[in-house]
Amino acid sequence: MKEKILEAIQQYETIIVHRHVRPDPDAYGSQCGLVEILKESYPEKKIYAVGREEPSLYYMRRLDFIEDSVYKGALVIVCDTANAERICDDRYSLGDKLIKIDHHPNEDPYGDLLWVDTSASSCSEMIYEFYLYGKNKGLKLNDAGARLLYAGIVGDTGRFLFPSTTEKTFGYAGELIHYHFSRTELYDKMYEMSPNLIKLNGYILQNFKFESNGVASVILSKKILEEFDVRPPEASQLVGILGDVKGIKAWVFFIEEDDQIRVRLRSKGPVINGIARKFKGGGHPLAAGASIYSWDEVENVLSELRKASEA
Repeated sequence: MKEKILEAIQQYETIIVHRHVRPDPDAYGSQCGLVEILKESYPEKKIYAVGREEPSLYYMRRLDFIEDSVYKGALVIVCDTANAERICDDRYSLGDKLIKIDHHPNEDPYGDLLWVDTSASSCSEMIYEFYLYGKNKGLKLNDAGARLLYAGIVGDTGRFLFPSTTEKTFGYAGELIHYHFSRTELYDKMYEMSPNLIKLNGYILQNFKFESNGVASVILSKKILEEFDVRPPEASQLVGILGDVKGIKAWVFFIEEDDQIRVRLRSKGPVINGIARKFKGGGHPLAAGASIYSWDEVENVLSELRKASEA
């Protein structure tokens, strides 16, 4: 499949790369890391990274803004996106050919070419692997691309703490740090928090509900977010903080947005992506997301989480 993807890239003069809505470092890292590789390798081609920008990720890379007409005859590549409905910028369908590169379970096999590897720690890891495959066939990786891929790997492995981190992950990270970028500066940007977010972090630690079965939950309503002056995407950065609670098995954050309530599920053992699928979502076995549209549905999610934790 890597060879087929490389052949498609070589064939097209215009390549447009997408990723999922509400991006995280791996979404930006894989999307923009691939764009940097392709720009360095094929300077004569027109290559773009598109989608709605996330201000908290400006430090990684700014995105491109293009007209609909650019999609005519273009190759479109979507990174780190399990379901077509989660692709950021629905113009992805306007291109000539569509490629999916992802590490989530392949429940929605969209695209003309699909490369899905659920054993990969991150989509950024896959993009680096793609570079290694093609480096003797014309692919080049610059410092900016290495920095992006490294950030994506660090982000999706929780600084190499998550079970998805493999020997291969460490090997690739060890190769990427030989490129010229400051890991210290990158870490500072990735993990620094505004005073408001730090205060919300304290609120969560004081107010999360912890049940005897090892299930925990946090409710962040619009009122609470407004009180701390924190946007929903920023609040989502705090989902992992309950992982250090002794005895916790699985937890969920309910984060209210304008048109829905985002459900952020995490686990230290119980499989939770099946729960996410029941609520219009998906993800990994131990990290998934979904959406509900009423606070009345909170108990339904918690009931499913309790069943998974008691199984």
